[in-house]
Amino acid sequence: MEFVSVIMGSKSDYEIMQNCIEILQSFDIPFEVLISSAHRSPKRTEEYVAEAEKRGAQVFICAAGMAAHLAGAVCARTTKPVIGVPLAGGVLDGLDALLSTAQMPGGMPVACMSVGKAGAVNAAYFAMQILGLNNQNVSQKLLKDRESKTKKVEQDSKEIEVRIH
Repeated sequence: MEFVSVIMGSKSDYEIMQNCIEILQSFDIPFEVLISSAHRSPKRTEEYVAEAEKRGAQVFICAAGMAAHLAGAVCARTTKPVIGVPLAGGVLDGLDALLSTAQMPGGMPVACMSVGKAGAVNAAYFAMQILGLNNQNVSQKLLKDRESKTKKVEQDSKEIEVRIH
């Protein structure tokens, strides 16, 4: 079965990444979640990526703060798409994680989302866009979601619009 793998560097990342998980759930996307650190459990990370790929992982979403090497460590072990979610923490409040996630060497791509909750949400959407390339059902759900968001903006505007008469 194809699925999305959501990996966090530590349990403290779960509060933010729950936003990603809820989006995947709402679209009925199969996923699994675990904690594995690029630094504290590198062997676990390496073994998990190989095993998950064999079981059908199509996209890896990796969330980490500070040095944020998790997405890069996963990228080094798979040719599947890797999406990095930098998280706030430490004295640089996420800037370090953003730069660490974005500054991958040539030929080792990691899609880098924004820091924090918006990045977690966008990681779920981006993973679904990737899956939607070969899954019409996912693609249609995304299209309906986008249409719903458009209607919401229009409705919100109607509630407060003021026009010159």
